Amino acid sequence: MTGDTPRPGAPHTGAPDTGTPHTGAPDTGTPHTGAPLPEVDDPRTLERPDPALLRYYFVTSLFGFVFFPLIYIPLWFRYQTLRYRFDEEGVSMAYGRFFQKETYLTYRRIQDIQVTRGFLQRRFGLAVLELQTASGSSESEMKIEGIRNPERLRDFLYERMRGAADEEGEGGGGGYPLRDNPLQSGPDAGDEALRLLREIRDGLQALGEGRGSR
Repeated sequence: MTGDTPRPGAPHTGAPDTGTPHTGAPDTGTPHTGAPLPEVDDPRTLERPDPALLRYYFVTSLFGFVFFPLIYIPLWFRYQTLRYRFDEEGVSMAYGRFFQKETYLTYRRIQDIQVTRGFLQRRFGLAVLELQTASGSSESEMKIEGIRNPERLRDFLYERMRGAADEEGEGGGGGYPLRDNPLQSGPDAGDEALRLLREIRDGLQALGEGRGSR
């Protein structure tokens, strides 16, 4: 027979099947680019620092040379246990495995917020939020490390601070009723101070008269 049907077992030399063309493009279904973690829309969901913080700790510990283990191991434990929590009243930071340290600041105690970025922190895309209070200390009360989008978190904290200040103003400050607040100013406060001064004057006069009669 001289037909075109190939013999069984014969090699197939025709063109490759083009039903599913291969263009050589990489599969982009789940890309891995090493990019930073997605930005958090709600800062209240922030509980852990960015993983780049651990790499930052590693690099900074290298400058200790022979003391590298003594520097890096405590920082490693700090990163592994570092936790943040933002609730309706304030912000909490805790770290430590054997001796845990926790700091809690209410929004009304926060006086100022500073964003700092060192040279290496900028290289890793990180920043630190330093929360200042009215304690009078030159050191910040709390440092929130490993943050990739500090501006969003800073704006969130400022909004909470304003809300706490408004609530305090409506309540008269420190839980006092507005008219009974001893620190209030105005005509009522001036009258009260004048009344106290008159009572002191009358008391001193009475004391002087008593001594004169003797």
